[in-house]
Amino acid sequence: MKTFSIKNVLLLAIISVFLLPSVYGQREDCVFKKKNIKSVMLKTAKWQLNHPTEHDPRHWTNGAFYAGIYAAWETTKDKTLYKAMMDMGEKVNWTPYRRWYHADDIAICQTYIDLYKKEKKEKMILPTIDRLQLYISKPYPGKVKFDIIKYWWCDALFMAPPTLVKLGILTGNKELLEANDNYFKECYDLLYNKEEHLFARDLRFVIKGDEEDKWEANGKKVFWSRGNGWVMGGLVRILKELPQNYEFRPFYENLYKEMANRIVGLQHDDGLWRTSLLDPDSYEKGESSGSAFFCYALAWGINNGLLDKKTFLPAVRKSWKALVSNVNDEGRLGWVQQVDEKPNKNLDKDSWHAYGTGAFLLAGSEVIKLK
Repeated sequence: MKTFSIKNVLLLAIISVFLLPSVYGQREDCVFKKKNIKSVMLKTAKWQLNHPTEHDPRHWTNGAFYAGIYAAWETTKDKTLYKAMMDMGEKVNWTPYRRWYHADDIAICQTYIDLYKKEKKEKMILPTIDRLQLYISKPYPGKVKFDIIKYWWCDALFMAPPTLVKLGILTGNKELLEANDNYFKECYDLLYNKEEHLFARDLRFVIKGDEEDKWEANGKKVFWSRGNGWVMGGLVRILKELPQNYEFRPFYENLYKEMANRIVGLQHDDGLWRTSLLDPDSYEKGESSGSAFFCYALAWGINNGLLDKKTFLPAVRKSWKALVSNVNDEGRLGWVQQVDEKPNKNLDKDSWHAYGTGAFLLAGSEVIKLK
């Protein structure tokens, strides 16, 4: 029988100290190699394109998805992604969705405008121009007591502002920019909690001191992960467009930084955020769509010098690694909370949705730029 001397055992221990971290480091870092980021982005994008939801292509869920597809095309230059966007636009004649007054129904226009910048075909943005003129010229026809302003729910801050800002900058129409500033500030005043530095989903979740107040199981206020992810993703897409000398830009930058500093402290050790930001113990597993929007927003902030790399890079690395682990062999991103308006447990490894994929693609488009 072969035996090991104490000397040999010590030698093996010393080798393992130096060798194993290197080996494991390579395995961990492989998800951050550019070719692997592009590969997983293409895999998830194409899986989602081959598995469309039942919604109209112009539905808000697809508005977020195609924003991600455009980011994935910019990152990979894959022609099938570009063709998919153009085919979608042609199929619906480059029109917004049904409701003239609703932020959700102009989310898809973000992609129309980005594609117009490449194609320069007026038919691609004329319906958007007409819709936005109507959108800013008529008041929101509120129906219930909590939809009292145009951006009455925080998700709207991803859906509409980037469209107004993109078109305002493209056409030089300052009226669109000013309208968006006013709508955004109304939402901020109504839903932003200046102590928690988070947005309530809508007025129903703002504590008013009456019997209708809503609380989490642990007694904390209700702050939805994806709801705040929508906000941070929207802020990034606004800041990407606005000139540095734009009068209202400091407001958006300060809000973005304030939320980023709060969000980074709410991340779990597994790299993901729970659907309820202040009651994580009630939710066993992290959620992909909100986490992907946070990953996207924080990575963009590092890449553009708004966030300290030493503080935020570890959070981005953990979140991207966790998100990639939620992609199955086919390319489907799991653990996506389904369509909702509050923290919920309607997710598992097989739950997916187009907006989750869109958020994942947006995240990858910024993670790949990290140095």
